[in-house]
Amino acid sequence: MAFLTDAEHAQVSAAVAAAEGHSAGEIVTVLAEQSDGYSDIQLAWSILIATFALTMFALFPDFYLRIVERVLGGWILEWTPRELLSLAVFVVVAKFVAMWLIQLWRPLKFLLVPAPVKQMRVRDAAIRHFKVGAERRTHGRTGVLIYLSMREHRAEIVADEAIAKMVSAEVWGEAMADMLKDIRQGRIADGLVAGVSDVGAVLSQHFPRAEDDRNELPDRLIEV
Repeated sequence: MAFLTDAEHAQVSAAVAAAEGHSAGEIVTVLAEQSDGYSDIQLAWSILIATFALTMFALFPDFYLRIVERVLGGWILEWTPRELLSLAVFVVVAKFVAMWLIQLWRPLKFLLVPAPVKQMRVRDAAIRHFKVGAERRTHGRTGVLIYLSMREHRAEIVADEAIAKMVSAEVWGEAMADMLKDIRQGRIADGLVAGVSDVGAVLSQHFPRAEDDRNELPDRLIEV
């Protein structure tokens, strides 16, 4: 799914080129639809609901038995241990499958993912992209990755070793705040441009551009 038009891609790429024009740093921008499939969370919720259903069956067996008896026409049955166990297994499997299936609706699935888990997965994804696309790929180890994950509504800025030693996390927090202010209002390209501009300003202070500096990483926005 493409979030930006060709013109907006060009807008972000131009912002990266402009920011790098005053710094020896290299900025990489990545826009992701989502950072993880969260199948483990989907499984965990399904197991939790199935376990809860089994607990309720154990605590209130008459409730389930009356439902089955009504389905069978209102006849009161003499339940054998084997039949009770079979019914319990059916309830557990039915609840598990139902919970798994309703989580195929993505808005609900992502709503059920705890916020700290989303934050951790987005951070992990940003670091993976950084290791592939920016880490130690510049002469002075001055690469910075700006990562935006749309489904989780989160962003990360990951810096190479030389930059991380000189720039505090609070500084990147300010850049992300400027970026997300526009993105929350649906202006994704404008938000990325704001983030790139802020990062470029920081890099120009600590790593001014040398006369022989050359562009070592692509300026284009990467959508994944």
